[in-house]
Amino acid sequence: MKIKKITLHLIEQRLLSPFVSSLGKVDFRESILVEVEDYDGLVGWGEVVAFSSPWYTEETIKTSWHIIEDFFVKSLLYEEIEHPNELQSRFQSVKRNQMAKAGLEIAIWDLYAKVQGISLSNAIGGTKDKIESGVVVSIDTFERMLGKIQVHIDEGYKRVKIKIKPGQDYEILKEIRKVYPDLSLMVDANSAYTLEDIERLRALDEFKLMMIEQPLAADDIIDHAKLQKEIMTPVCLDESIVTYEDARKAIEMGSCRVINLKIGRVGGISEAIKIHNLCLEHHIPVWCGGMLETGISRAHNIALASLPGFTIPGDISASSRYWSQDVIKPEVIVENGYIHVPKEAGIGFEVDRIRIQQLTKMKKVF
Repeated sequence: MKIKKITLHLIEQRLLSPFVSSLGKVDFRESILVEVEDYDGLVGWGEVVAFSSPWYTEETIKTSWHIIEDFFVKSLLYEEIEHPNELQSRFQSVKRNQMAKAGLEIAIWDLYAKVQGISLSNAIGGTKDKIESGVVVSIDTFERMLGKIQVHIDEGYKRVKIKIKPGQDYEILKEIRKVYPDLSLMVDANSAYTLEDIERLRALDEFKLMMIEQPLAADDIIDHAKLQKEIMTPVCLDESIVTYEDARKAIEMGSCRVINLKIGRVGGISEAIKIHNLCLEHHIPVWCGGMLETGISRAHNIALASLPGFTIPGDISASSRYWSQDVIKPEVIVENGYIHVPKEAGIGFEVDRIRIQQLTKMKKVF
């Protein structure tokens, strides 16, 4: 592949309903859509999944745009690329900035699969024709949360994840379990707890949760190892796993029994595959997390979740969960709790340029 043109599209959409976690509320979602074109006119699409403010990681939409424009574009334009794995070494001189790296890298993966004439799933070693889909329920009043859970069960989702924080955990889960004693249920704390909350977290063991996701600090693996020894519920690490080395150390220390893989958080598909293979070797189940993405990232997530180690339903839900109209055709749909893995070349969805134009706040062509 030889890259002729890179285009960045900054778009903004309103979520159909606010997304609320222990870290705050998101009503509007900015995204950077990355378009990469080769000299044969083939186009690959990626997405930067950083948020407008640094509440999830230190990256933001503005910092990602800066990193891509001032550092990464020069290393890709007019350059020959044999395989997307090469981008890890090309980006090595820039520390962290995983989401900026991932936005470009996944666009190259899409382009690579199209050049090869195969699906992205096939290109990365996927083995599944369909993947199980889970869903997230934000912090809200108990009555509204219960209502949303029933809607999602009726829609066929295979598991439900509840956002929790101190004061909004035990009692909510107790009531949910009264109504849904056999529901595949997990919780996400987004670092809302400390080791001083061990008793509070141990009390959640009675609800037989699939896991508790990122209960402690976002940059920690040491205290999580201490916590996992004290509770029966499997600890799942999210924000703490940014690289393969983070995953290796967390597994060696016993910091978790499950890992959430997000392409943007770990810097791209190549790193995600390495972490997946490591977890498969150590019998650590993985699942694909969500970042309130457009259908472009959702398509990449579907391909990633087709790898054999993804044995837990991910946060890959239907486009209609978040958007009045997505930027891809057809939109992602969930049928009886499953999403079919596209067989067409690349990500397997057509990008809706008219919709992107309607949502674009800024655009730059390199």
